[in-house]
Amino acid sequence: MRERLDREYFESLYERSRDPWDFETSGYEREKYTRTLGVLAQHQRSYGRALEVGCSIGVFTAMLAPLCEEVLAVDVSERALAVARARLKDSPHVRLEPRRLPEEMPGGPFDLIVASEVLYYWPRDLMLAALRRFEEALAPGGVLLAIHWRGETKTYPLQGDEVHELLSENTRLTNTARIVEPEYRLDLFEAAL
Repeated sequence: MRERLDREYFESLYERSRDPWDFETSGYEREKYTRTLGVLAQHQRSYGRALEVGCSIGVFTAMLAPLCEEVLAVDVSERALAVARARLKDSPHVRLEPRRLPEEMPGGPFDLIVASEVLYYWPRDLMLAALRRFEEALAPGGVLLAIHWRGETKTYPLQGDEVHELLSENTRLTNTARIVEPEYRLDLFEAAL
């Protein structure tokens, strides 16, 4: 089993590049963000309290913020959070915090939890522990949105499709939306009211 990719791995990436995945300029990211926001808006026009897991430099956070009354965006990398803080300085309803999840899971309830391209950095058991924490932190009727790249890598403990199959097979939530594209997969899960 591959080990968890942790703080040191990400700090090293952000030391070499301010935007190691080209979140600001990538056509793939732009299309994925548009699709993700569309699914969220179609499901519900606004969300009270949201948690974004693995916010990186805050590109998607800035797009998500207008849909929410309050956003808590977390990342394991202090370097990434410094860039995100500068980007979101004019969004007082967005808080950015360094956290190592699932161990440092913030208290809920959350109306929305977004896990975008983050769950495959954890081994299976840790990812399933995170799922339990997410389920416990969701408000009644709350939504967990997971979206991951479907390409294969030998670096990550899990692959994108594997993450989504594990989520689908192990959650108590109801899968209410699924999009499978050649490059990514999106699943929206909803808690009972």
